Amino acid sequence: MDYNSYNYPYRCNIIMKTVQMTLDNNLVEMVDRVVKELKTTRSAFTRSALQKAINDHHVRTLEKKHRKGYETQPVKKEEFSAWEHEQDWGDE
Repeated sequence: MDYNSYNYPYRCNIIMKTVQMTLDNNLVEMVDRVVKELKTTRSAFTRSALQKAINDHHVRTLEKKHRKGYETQPVKKEEFSAWEHEQDWGDE
């Protein structure tokens, strides 16, 4: 969902909560430059950045779980050989 405040849906049932954050001046200045360029607000930009960070964390967590699964139960040589005849590499 795009959280740009200028395009934010009017009839949504999302409840917003005001939070206070402590940020260093350089970060605030960079955010202000970006939000001006994007024609959005600090809040909209921050919501989007936080959602992206949460999604990235979720992906990393799943990748770690996936990696651990293959470490504990490695692929066997014959596991995918049944599909080799299905592969089509074009003119090779």
